[in-house]
Amino acid sequence: MNSHIPSPQNRLSKDAVKVWIISGVIENVIGFIILAVLFYLDHLFSWKEWIGWILIGVAGISVLLAAGSFIKPFLLYKTWCYEVDEEFLQLKYGALNEKHQLIPMTKIQSVATTHGPLLRRYGLYSVSVETMASSYTIPALPKEAAVELRNQIAQFAKVKEVES
Repeated sequence: MNSHIPSPQNRLSKDAVKVWIISGVIENVIGFIILAVLFYLDHLFSWKEWIGWILIGVAGISVLLAAGSFIKPFLLYKTWCYEVDEEFLQLKYGALNEKHQLIPMTKIQSVATTHGPLLRRYGLYSVSVETMASSYTIPALPKEAAVELRNQIAQFAKVKEVES
């Protein structure tokens, strides 16, 4: 076994930032609609005064979090990298709390590519890797890279391909 494992070098697609920003905007819009309905109901039914103050506090925190959701995708993209070799799948990510995970190939039970509507819009896929204990995801890779990575992990981990 290697005493020194080099840091991962492979990056996500640059379109990952766009996908994460759009996803954050959708989440924030839904949150603000719910807050607006609660403010309306508070006004309509004249709820207790303290409920209005709580709603104002929640709205203030939501505005700060919404502003942060435009910065977070850039920081995540800058820190996200991965590497695959015959022994390990390495994942390294996190802007504030950096995580560097080594997943032994012998522990990997399944690997799959997935994509939802936002990823599909940009031609991106996520690669999901499952072990007995947990699952890991490499988000936002171009289709060719995701399929190649999935096949490479399956080959190294000796996972049988299952079409879905």
